[in-house]
Amino acid sequence: MSHVVLGLVRASHPEPAVAVTTVSALLAWGVGHPPGGIAAVALTVLASQLAIGWVNDRLDADRDAAVGRQDKPVASGMIGRRTVTVAGVLAAVLTPLPALSLNPTAAGAATLALVSALLYNWPLKFTPFSVLPYAVSFGTLPAFVVLGLPGVPTPPAWLVAAGALLGAGAHFANVLPDLADDARTGVRGLPHRLGPAGSRLAAAGLLLAATATLVAGPPGPPSWAGLTAVAVAAVVPAVGWYASRAAAARGERPVAVFRAVMLVALIDVVLLVTSGRVV
Repeated sequence: MSHVVLGLVRASHPEPAVAVTTVSALLAWGVGHPPGGIAAVALTVLASQLAIGWVNDRLDADRDAAVGRQDKPVASGMIGRRTVTVAGVLAAVLTPLPALSLNPTAAGAATLALVSALLYNWPLKFTPFSVLPYAVSFGTLPAFVVLGLPGVPTPPAWLVAAGALLGAGAHFANVLPDLADDARTGVRGLPHRLGPAGSRLAAAGLLLAATATLVAGPPGPPSWAGLTAVAVAAVVPAVGWYASRAAAARGERPVAVFRAVMLVALIDVVLLVTSGRVV
């Protein structure tokens, strides 16, 4: 039984799942949710992240096996395909339930974000429109957090735009380590069509634009902390790419790029929370 649990944890893509859930909980706290609201936001986002990760690993099992991805528990046989399928379906069904404790509008936004992400897993991953689910889901995420507040306020356009830009940038950065394996198994999303150099430029530009939108979007002049965040957003992805190249040269999986994206996202949320200008 323990190996099944471990397999499910590994198949859930735990690092991004924890990162996105943490960022969402911090944003919920920053916009003024009470403890129960923060818990509802965190549970909703965690369930959606588990569903996305499990469905992704199930759909990619044959492709992962073809390129020898032993770090993937489904492809390596550590966990059965039926088990991860059932887990993914259950997590998807459960996703809107905590959000319903906030209000139906928030639950609808959470469902939209989940459906968009699942459409990336299939079929949009293989098309030039692969970036759209990331933009929609990440743009909808802060909207969901704001819509969950009492009175259902309208999410600020700049907040939704920043989330969409961050998600689009995350797509290009996240795919970079897998471009070669993806090419061998027929994946031809937008990053694959742009190539490594184009994807790096797209990721850097989108992440920088996301941070700049968060700094310039709210009323009032940008703070020094905000301007510093913009500078950090310009440097951190480059450091991540350098670290990833070094890891690849050592025969290791280059995950530093995605970690750099999550660091930029965390910096952005901390900036919002501490500025008090979220809504």
